[in-house]
This record gives sequence, structure tokens and C-alpha cells, in this order.
Amino acid sequence: MRPAVVGKAVALVVLALLCVQACSAQPAKDRPDSRPSIPSAPYLGNRAYAVPDSPFTRKDTVVTATCSMGSRWGSVSVRAWDPETWQQRAEREFPIPSDAAFVNYSGVKAVSSPLVEFCGVGPYNPSPYGVATSEYMAPRVRALFDLAFTRMAVVLRDPHNKKVSHVGYVVSGANLEEVVRLGGAAGDDEQNAVMAPDGRSVWFTYTAPDGKQRIGSRSADGDHHLTDEGPAAGHGLPLTVTGKPARAVQANMVHLAPNGRRLTATAPKVFGTVFDTWNSSGPLTRTSARGAALLSGCVGLVGWLGDDRVLCRTSSGAFRTMDARTGRAVGAPVNVVGPQDGMVAEGMLVSPDGKRFIVSVHPPNAQQNDDDYAYEDPGFRAVPITPGGSPTPISNPFLDRRTVFVSWS
Repeated sequence: MRPAVVGKAVALVVLALLCVQACSAQPAKDRPDSRPSIPSAPYLGNRAYAVPDSPFTRKDTVVTATCSMGSRWGSVSVRAWDPETWQQRAEREFPIPSDAAFVNYSGVKAVSSPLVEFCGVGPYNPSPYGVATSEYMAPRVRALFDLAFTRMAVVLRDPHNKKVSHVGYVVSGANLEEVVRLGGAAGDDEQNAVMAPDGRSVWFTYTAPDGKQRIGSRSADGDHHLTDEGPAAGHGLPLTVTGKPARAVQANMVHLAPNGRRLTATAPKVFGTVFDTWNSSGPLTRTSARGAALLSGCVGLVGWLGDDRVLCRTSSGAFRTMDARTGRAVGAPVNVVGPQDGMVAEGMLVSPDGKRFIVSVHPPNAQQNDDDYAYEDPGFRAVPITPGGSPTPISNPFLDRRTVFVSWS
């Protein structure tokens, strides 16, 4: 890059950071920036992070997460797969501590956490976020881990006070009760724990002394002090942390575009599905949703096919490529199941080259099996984006109804 261009880029970043520092003290008074010379995002997604080499971070790798539950134990298995042969390349285990919130039940503090939705949703335990389709769940579960899948964020219930919850994290391969506890103050109300991309901090929503909900972070090392990151829209929306420096977005179905300058997201009472990224942390609101584009007929966001195209599941059940600038459909729809199949297909992941995507095919409304009173396992398929291609079944004993496809590098 030429020196003059570098100087301009540095100046823009400095201006953006100064704006964050000046505005973060009074988030409710933020106004859209009308200066056209300042870009919408001073960072390019997570590309600035140096990710250690491992089977989970190499190119042409699909990563899944599966929650396993026993009578007195629980764990999350993260597996790396070859997307051509669907042979397993590696596996990591994250034990769930006994005081971690992985299910909400009567008599204890209800906690909003992707881990609760991932492991604890069942016939009598609804999702803490309301909607638990694959398009909603996949980005929430991905946010539990750092980029290298070495740490998993957890919310911990205080055993002495059912109204108190703290955040922490578990390291891959740890023993069952080996958890790093980052909080512990009396009266803590910390929920929605997710990892920063580099794994060096846990981000969450919390209740401040004045009773308002905020977004905070705690360092994974050192004294774990609380850093206030900005306003929150209560505990009912999940967090996704991206970029360097890290920023949190509180919304559903968050997917960052490859160039890091736009993202998909949805939130109650917010019009639009594609937005410019912003330079501070906060919930998706009508104020922060400037520059929004509405993807017409899109009910499920699967991922980006490039910097300007998004794959959506439509209200008819088909999958469509949408122009992220105009919100209009591009090309023909891709039908994974037919109207007579009695099944629904939900998208979870798009390949990095934008040519394939992974779906979960299952009966409507998570229908129960009469034989064993358990939810039926879905059928996973890798589907070509171009209509007319043949889907590839993905089958393995380790892939079941508690499996989510979270990453394709």
C-alpha cells in the first residue's frame, strides 16, 4: 500500500475511535453520522487476527458442534470435517461444569445463553430467544467459541443465590469441573456469554447498578475486571462479537460479509435485514440500523455468497440468492424438499466459495417420534447453490439432532 493511502487509512481509524470514545458515555443520544467521507466500518471482519494452525482453522474444513447430555454430566464436542468425503479430521471436547446454565427449569434463575438453547431446548423447555430454527441457532452457537475453537463461553449460576449468574469459559480438553470463573460479585446478573474472536475475553449482557441492561466484557486473563462496552436491549437478544478491535452486535441471525463492511441481522421492530457495520457495540435498533436494506420475502438468513449477495430461506420454503444492495432475488429458487415430502429444510452454513450450503431436513415443528418419545434426528445435506445440482447426503453417527454446523473455512 502506498504511504499516502496508509496515512489516510490510519487517520480514518483514529477518527472512528475518537467518535466511539466521545459517544459511548451517552449511547441513547447517538445520531447517524452524516459525513460521507468516513467509511461504515474501520475494520475488515476477523481477518486481522492471527489464528493458530490446526485442523479446525485450515481451509476446506467444516466444523460442527454437538451437545451431549447424561444424567449427571454434559459436554460439547467440536469436530472438524472434510467437506468432500465427510470424514472426521479432529475432535475437541468441552465439558459443561455442573453449575453452568445449560437448561432452564423450574426453581432456578432463567438464563439467556446460546448454550441453554443448544443443549436445553426440548418439549417443555422453549428457547430463551423465542425462535430456535437452524438459521437462528447456527450463528448463536458459533459465537460461543473463539475463532480457533479453543475456548467456550459459559454462564454460571451461583449455587448460593438462585438470582445471581456470572460468566466464565471452559478450555478444550479440560476436566469436568475445570472452568475459569471471571465474575463472582454478589448480585451479578450476567447472561448471553460469548467469546471474543481471539479468545482473550468473554462478552455478555449484564444489569448495571442503576437497573439498566448493558453489554460488558471481562478479560480471560489478569483480574477479569468488568469493562462496559455499551447499551443492551435487555437479555432477550443474543450477542455476536466480531472485528478487531472487537465489537458486539446484539441481534439475531448475524452474519458478517466477507469484506467486514456489512452484516445481516434481525431484531424486533427493526425494518431491514442488511446493515452497515458500526464502530461501537450495541443492540440493533432503528437508530443503529441506518443504511438498511430489506431482503424481500426472507425468513431465514443462511449466510453470504460474496460481498453483495446473501442466501435466504423464503416464506415458500425455497432458498434464494438475494442482492444485498437492492434486496431483490437473483436467479432461480433452490428447492430442497417438495410440497409432498412432509418435511422442511433449514439452512445453517454457506461454503466460502459460495457454491454450496448445508441444510437440516426434518419434520415440521420438530415432530416427535412415537416410538421413543424423542425428537427425530434431521437429515443433513450439502446443496449446490445453482438450481439443478444434486444434493449430497451428510451422514455420520456423530451427527444428530443436537448437532449444529457452525463454520466452513
